[in-house]
Amino acid sequence: MKKFFIPIFVLSLFVLGCSGDDSNNGQSGFQGFGGGNFGQRATSVETADVEISSISEQVRSFGNVKAQDVISVLPQVSNRITQIYVDLGDTVRQGQTLAKIHDVTFRDQLAQARSQLEQSRIAVIRDSSEYSRQQRLIDRDLTSEAELEIAEANYQNSLAQLESAQSSLTQALENFNNTEVKAPVTGVITARSLEVGDLATTGTEIFQIASTNGYESRIYLPVEDWRAVKIGQNVNLRISNESDVSARGIVSRKSPQLDETTGLGEVVITLTNVGNDIYPGVLVENIINITTKERAMIVPRSALVEQVETVINPETNTIDLERTYSVFVSKGDSIAERRELELGIEQGDRIEVLAGLLPSDQIIITGQSGLDDGARIQVASGERFQAPQEREIGSSDQGDSSQGNERQNPLANMSEEERAKAREKMQGMSREERMAYLRELRQQNASSADSTSN
Repeated sequence: MKKFFIPIFVLSLFVLGCSGDDSNNGQSGFQGFGGGNFGQRATSVETADVEISSISEQVRSFGNVKAQDVISVLPQVSNRITQIYVDLGDTVRQGQTLAKIHDVTFRDQLAQARSQLEQSRIAVIRDSSEYSRQQRLIDRDLTSEAELEIAEANYQNSLAQLESAQSSLTQALENFNNTEVKAPVTGVITARSLEVGDLATTGTEIFQIASTNGYESRIYLPVEDWRAVKIGQNVNLRISNESDVSARGIVSRKSPQLDETTGLGEVVITLTNVGNDIYPGVLVENIINITTKERAMIVPRSALVEQVETVINPETNTIDLERTYSVFVSKGDSIAERRELELGIEQGDRIEVLAGLLPSDQIIITGQSGLDDGARIQVASGERFQAPQEREIGSSDQGDSSQGNERQNPLANMSEEERAKAREKMQGMSREERMAYLRELRQQNASSADSTSN
């Protein structure tokens, strides 16, 4: 009886060829032979350079722009309003007349005060002459001390009445002037409470003026951000839903404590450079630069691959989540290499890399989600990742000519009537029957083409 011997190296090759994992989905069983990825299908990816630029740690919060000073204009005299010269939104200068109050009564009071002052002056002159005459007579022993004292008393009383008359005239003049309501500051009219004919009384607001000498924005931050913000830090402000910076400012004031109800801390930002779109009441995003680093390595957030691991803490009997981040780097435009990263400052969708990358690395920014370390890749441009254009059903495929007959639509060369009959015939067929019917049509089309060419 003959015995057959199989060489050891042939048996080894057979074992290697049969030991492939079923998960290869039809890939070559020799994958991994020699330590490579022989036979693995390459994944199309898109790469980009590592960005080297400045990045800032920022605090962002929304707030409304307000005038630093909002002044209530109150009438100093009471009477009805006869004229209003300004309206909401008007810009006024300091001292400009805003409204007129009925002034007949105050004009009469002013005239009366002037008359009283004139009478007091005449009385002072008269009593002053009498007092001087009594002094001369007392020197010549022609009058008594009592007469001198009476003359002096009358003179002092006249001086007091003159001073009182002067005060009355000043008050009457002020009341008359206050019948013209004037702007105490330069600013914009933001509110108007009364109309012509309304009774203006002292203590009742007629206008509100927002001073244009300065604007500010007040924001309220949680404790961590509030603690990080310092007075003097620069702030960029932009109107909500707009990308361009509309104003610039600095942190000017900061509340020394948090609000007991909300737990938020107030921060006041004084605007130093204001654009045309900034006005009182507009909602702006306040972007405060906490820390800025120059020439940092930066990657887009979309390039990161996040790994989350569940860790059970036996001491507290709790489950913690540990997150690590990595990116894939293109090596020779053919191999993807995973790099674990140490991250730093985040600014929007830009993240600083402290360790794990080199400035010369090419990071994979598209197609990295399904990669493994050492996977084969094919670097493509952004056009490779665009959606394919829609094609009309029935158009001929211009692919590989060797597969033309197999991939060509057999209904393409039919007339409309023939195509309608073919579709009607296929409606009652199963999938296998339809495939067989289409193959038959292709063969007929190929036979017709061959006979025509011959």
